[in-house]
Amino acid sequence: MSILAKRLAAVKPSPTVASTAKAQELKAQGLDVIGLGAGEPDFDTPDHIKAAGKAAIDRGETKYTPPNGTVALRKAIVGKFKRENGLDYKPEQVTLGVGGKQVIFNAFLATVQEGDEVIVPSPYWVSYPDIVLLCGGTPVFVPCGENSRFKLTPEALEEAITPKTKWLVLNSPSNPTGAAYTEAELRALAAVLVKHPHVWVMTDDMYEHLTYDGFKFTTIAQLEPKLLDRTLTMNGVSKAYSMTGWRMGYACGPVELIKAMNMLQSQSATHPSSITQAATVAALDGPLDFLKERNDAFERRRDLVVKMLNEAKGISCLVPEGAFYVYPSCAGTIGKTTPKGRKINTDTDFVEALLDEALVATVQGSAFGLSPYLRISYATSDKVLVEACTRIQKFCASLT
Repeated sequence: MSILAKRLAAVKPSPTVASTAKAQELKAQGLDVIGLGAGEPDFDTPDHIKAAGKAAIDRGETKYTPPNGTVALRKAIVGKFKRENGLDYKPEQVTLGVGGKQVIFNAFLATVQEGDEVIVPSPYWVSYPDIVLLCGGTPVFVPCGENSRFKLTPEALEEAITPKTKWLVLNSPSNPTGAAYTEAELRALAAVLVKHPHVWVMTDDMYEHLTYDGFKFTTIAQLEPKLLDRTLTMNGVSKAYSMTGWRMGYACGPVELIKAMNMLQSQSATHPSSITQAATVAALDGPLDFLKERNDAFERRRDLVVKMLNEAKGISCLVPEGAFYVYPSCAGTIGKTTPKGRKINTDTDFVEALLDEALVATVQGSAFGLSPYLRISYATSDKVLVEACTRIQKFCASLT
């Protein structure tokens, strides 16, 4: 008899992590693999943030903190939401996680029960449905195709809501598509949610600062005050501040929910690293001038990748508003055969053949709930991206 819990049968390993691991494994074998699967900026953590972490060590700030963080960090988070999003929270409304993933996990573990439904627009970040399942809930997928630019419409949201709906997950800009909701689009969704007071909203704003072409970011609680008391506004420092390995996610929401999440935190990770907390204070309170240069680079890379992918036979790609991903369709390659004789019947077949025959690692769209697509991260150098897209073009041209 297995020692493993039955609940594990409902979940699977992260496909994005698996893609990166596979690429690294092949590189270790001496193969010239280009990995475009990781959701990680290639820029380094800004110097003033690194200095704050080092200074915390030198000051001896290496002890336990409260589960919801130091006073300085809670004040910095409250200040960030007020300054950048026009949201009024108090320090007791702050919760932390060892990355944004743990914040989401704590929120669902504290609230989701057997029979509860969580609306997850697809394409979705791979961890949302698995966390819902681990917490005993049922993910309700709402397909959001190219006709809506991969975004949830008010009509689709209305249709998905039932008496069992507990949460709606909103991720903008999106992983995996880079799609971001305009103010008007969020207001339209908010109008639906106001009519259904039993539905809570989780906003994953992790890519807030990574938007292009002058796009104005907004989060739903700032647009509709009636939703403030049932919205968990989640963010973190991983992406914009290039702090993926520091592991810091944070959120603000109603006191009852936050207390429950902090109680769970006290019985699990206790708190994120005290050193990371000091560095996060510097990130949130410090200058953001470094973002322009980095965003200019990301925007240039986005345009390069979209152009080259649209020149690949059988591939089509929309221009996303933010993040550092594109989500091209490979529908034009379905049914074709590779030079090694492999038949492409699905986006998984395409991704696996692309890695095997062109040494480019991406992630299949089925992992994100919408096929036939693939996710490509352009968080790497222009030179690498040109080489990768050239290989994709050659691979697509070789299909018969």
